Amino acid sequence: MARDKYQTLTEQMFYILICLTQESCGVDIMKKVEELTNGRVIIGPGTLYSLLDNFVKENIIIETKIENRKKNYVVTSVGIDMLEKEYIRVTKLKNDYEMLIKGGVQ
Repeated sequence: MARDKYQTLTEQMFYILICLTQESCGVDIMKKVEELTNGRVIIGPGTLYSLLDNFVKENIIIETKIENRKKNYVVTSVGIDMLEKEYIRVTKLKNDYEMLIKGGVQ
């Protein structure tokens, strides 16, 4: 299953899936990620299209339409579940950091 293969998501994976909660094409995804992260995360076309192909094969996203060479995608329920699990995982990391570092627990 996809979740086993993608036990944790890279930043690029996470942001691609966030962007695909609304139907988008590859070029739009790259722009959205750069804007959303203020340029902190840049996804090159090689990485993007490789991940999109893998996500389609794993039913994490689906192609919604193809016009010439432009393909649009949207996240599936599998992808939404992965996003939610990753959000919970990262939130736990943040909470542990705050409790141990910010809270002064030794």
